Amino acid sequence: MNEIVPPEDDAHGEPSDNKAQIARIMLLGHDLRAAVSDILGGLHLLADEELSPAMRMQFERMRAAGEDMARLIEEGFEIVTDQTVGPLRQTVQLARLLYDLEMRWTGRAQEKGLGFHVAMAPDVPVLVRLDRIALERVLSNMLSNALKYTDRGTVRLSLTVEADARLHFSVLDDGPGFDPKLRARLFRQGSRGAVPGKAGNGLGLYISRDMARRLDGRIELSNRPEGGACVALSLPLDGLRPPEIAIETPLPDLSRMTVLVAEDSALNQAVLGHMLSAMGARCDSAADGVEALEMLDNGSYDLAVVDAEMPRLSGIDLIRTLRASGGRHHAIPVVVCTAYVLRAHREAIIAAGADAIVSKPMTAIEPLAEAIRQALERHSADPADPARRPCPPVVDETVFEGLLGVAGPGAAQELLHRLIADLSRVERGLVAGLSEPNLAIVRADSHVLLSVAGAVGAVRLQELAEELCACARREDILAMQLIGRSVLTQIDRLIAFAGRRQRRFEAQDR
Repeated sequence: MNEIVPPEDDAHGEPSDNKAQIARIMLLGHDLRAAVSDILGGLHLLADEELSPAMRMQFERMRAAGEDMARLIEEGFEIVTDQTVGPLRQTVQLARLLYDLEMRWTGRAQEKGLGFHVAMAPDVPVLVRLDRIALERVLSNMLSNALKYTDRGTVRLSLTVEADARLHFSVLDDGPGFDPKLRARLFRQGSRGAVPGKAGNGLGLYISRDMARRLDGRIELSNRPEGGACVALSLPLDGLRPPEIAIETPLPDLSRMTVLVAEDSALNQAVLGHMLSAMGARCDSAADGVEALEMLDNGSYDLAVVDAEMPRLSGIDLIRTLRASGGRHHAIPVVVCTAYVLRAHREAIIAAGADAIVSKPMTAIEPLAEAIRQALERHSADPADPARRPCPPVVDETVFEGLLGVAGPGAAQELLHRLIADLSRVERGLVAGLSEPNLAIVRADSHVLLSVAGAVGAVRLQELAEELCACARREDILAMQLIGRSVLTQIDRLIAFAGRRQRRFEAQDR
């Protein structure tokens, strides 16, 4: 941010008119910056509340637009006060740029009934140094043009590195495409041809052309063979890469590790894959929690990086199920990515069994590297068995022993006998219901299990039974079968626990 320099006095000790105007402008700039800062701060506070996905998307859209406004204010006042020399180059995190564009334009596309998708290739550099304001103006005009001329379908923004060593931002739409006769005059007239009521004056594309030149780039227009238009901005990578940034702590060496990335956003999958590859890891991706659970059940992984908010099975529920399963990956190091900043939410993630948390959006490699280092260190802390951690307790023993105490010595053994009988019957029912599959049987036995588990303090089994019942209600067979395996494992553990307690009573009677 520029400092406010008091204007020099003229010969009579009064500020000159020009410099007085600059001083007023600078004060106005200070007030505008403060107002925008308050708006952004308020949005960040409101975003901490529990919101629906649709409402959260609108807050992200406003936040991204507010940050753009702040940058435009900075540029405007630098121009007015004649303090800018050449392009306003700055280091830009490309993943964050695309995230902001996704948040800003998804709402506009939905208002028109269109889809909006963003994708970034894994070989795109994490950081570039360029004029961000010029770049955003070009991309915003490209996206606005695509949405304007598309009545149905999807608008897509992709970022790739092409063989000609250029960075390519491509906007593809499902609209009518460009009239070939008018493409040569497009920057002057802006019309795509005979599209009733949609002839433009070309100002947006004219601005895009001018901004592209400011970036030493070029804009290319084409019609897609399958229908629709493609507008591409290409920038030479030579000169865009920022100077090497010294990292005090070296990145963790993951060269011998296979990492599972569980993330429902293709953009975030690409970003995480790019960063993990930079640390030497081989990566597989899952689009939701159920798919991730299935891959962990059938594959071999050394680390999991999990999104906290995923469809079908959230990251928190995935970790809980994994930790309670007793399976081959129940002790795998897990890093959770989350956009939430509330302490309670983060405490819930750690309580579920996560080893480290990293904030979204992922805009730099260092926070992810530090989270991975923390997760791996937690798993190497036990020299006797560095690769595994003990399973969580099967019951809250305070609750369990309290229940036996209320029953009294005479009735405690009968209670344990009935508990084992009930669990064994439910187990047989679930095995049959899951194998057929039979949704009615799974729902019925899940309800019984909820009551039994809650009574004896088997908190994790109770949670799993609730998730299993929910899967059966929404007829999600794959999720039901995967979670069902963990439920059956927990039932076996509870039966074994109750059997040991029963044998202890029998030994006391002898």
